[in-house]
Amino acid sequence: MANTYAIRSVTSPENFTKLTVSCWFKGKQDGTQRGIWGIYDSASTTKFFGIYYSSNGSLYAYWRQGGSGIIFTLGTMQKFNDPNAWYHLVLTMDTTLATASDRVKMYINGERITVFEDSLDTITQDFDCANLGDTNGRIQWGGNVISGTQYYWNGLLSHCHMCVGYAYQASSFGETDATTGEWKINTSPSVSYGTNGGFWFKDGNQLTDSSTNSNTLTVGGGTLTKTEDCPSNVFATWNPLDHKSTGWNMQNGNTRLQGTGGDSWETRRAISTIGASSGKYYAELKMTTAGNDSYPFGVGYDVFENSYSSSMGSNSNFWGYYQPSGGQIYGGGTGSPLETSLGGGTGDIIGIALDIDNSTLQFYKNGSTMGSQITGLPSGKTWFFASSGYGNTNTFDANFGNGYFGTTAVSSAGTNASGIGIFEYDVPTGFTALSTKGLNL
Repeated sequence: MANTYAIRSVTSPENFTKLTVSCWFKGKQDGTQRGIWGIYDSASTTKFFGIYYSSNGSLYAYWRQGGSGIIFTLGTMQKFNDPNAWYHLVLTMDTTLATASDRVKMYINGERITVFEDSLDTITQDFDCANLGDTNGRIQWGGNVISGTQYYWNGLLSHCHMCVGYAYQASSFGETDATTGEWKINTSPSVSYGTNGGFWFKDGNQLTDSSTNSNTLTVGGGTLTKTEDCPSNVFATWNPLDHKSTGWNMQNGNTRLQGTGGDSWETRRAISTIGASSGKYYAELKMTTAGNDSYPFGVGYDVFENSYSSSMGSNSNFWGYYQPSGGQIYGGGTGSPLETSLGGGTGDIIGIALDIDNSTLQFYKNGSTMGSQITGLPSGKTWFFASSGYGNTNTFDANFGNGYFGTTAVSSAGTNASGIGIFEYDVPTGFTALSTKGLNL
């Protein structure tokens, strides 16, 4: 989601003393307030209830109700800076409880948060939430309105529940895996939703309500994009936390690389959030705009340790396709191209098949092999997909299996024997997407 949200107008107004909001979310802290969910009165700037990332990466819940002022605000000490992690959030409100500190509870991955950087609680017992009390009420996912200002989400959402008139604990929506000890999703919780509640984004970007209600959402601000990335299978993206990636503007769930002002190899590299030390992996990258010098797509090992004071192609732990000069492949720090005159430019899709088990690498252009297979890659290493650019006219859209280049779906999905990920072209036999399920094949 990017300046895009899903919204519904209230047709059956109601006040309530109990509310549960549950969703899985994945995003990045980028110094901007980002709305996840909200209910508000569209005719008022002082009646709203929202959950959002603050500008410092904390997770906040904030409720204000007209003349009653701020009812509560909670901001976590925890900072949500992992761009590759899915988190499960449950916010439970029950103003009927006798113990004031239990009237609002926040859970992350099944654990209740009890320590906050910002905490103000003025809820009186049996206080009614009236923000859906007339037809000006709005329910929103992927954004919220706080004090009349719209705040948008910049990541992914999945399995979004809102139960109006009911207070549930986190255990209603997830459980701890007996084998791994990790918190995992309950895809079909046994809960009630109330008149205005619902269950959205159960499968992809569907706006229809998967509960027994028919509270379908509509899209505002743009187009919702479906992704294969989900809480049970996390796909690689580009890593915005890499200290050498500051020259890229990462968009579309950190799959788009867009050069920013200035020319610098030193600040314009990108590496995948997931690495692997065994297995066979395939990925694609579309050169949406290929301008200045660049290694649009490649692979590398020990990428965090290497300073990359020059282009990635001059480093001994990188192999990549070089777009200018007629299309070349460099690798291993030899200083001379391994392959030349391969072609390629704006609009072309570069594929990579990395076989860590057999120490080989094959490049593709628009589904056909590009150059000879590279053999003899170093063994015993952890490998990452990588990109590097020079200048601000490059825009590259990676498809690590999500089935999109930017916000555009692949035109005709190729065959994929593993069934993990959707790619433009046929995935080579024995290869799969670089994802948590792909790592465990």
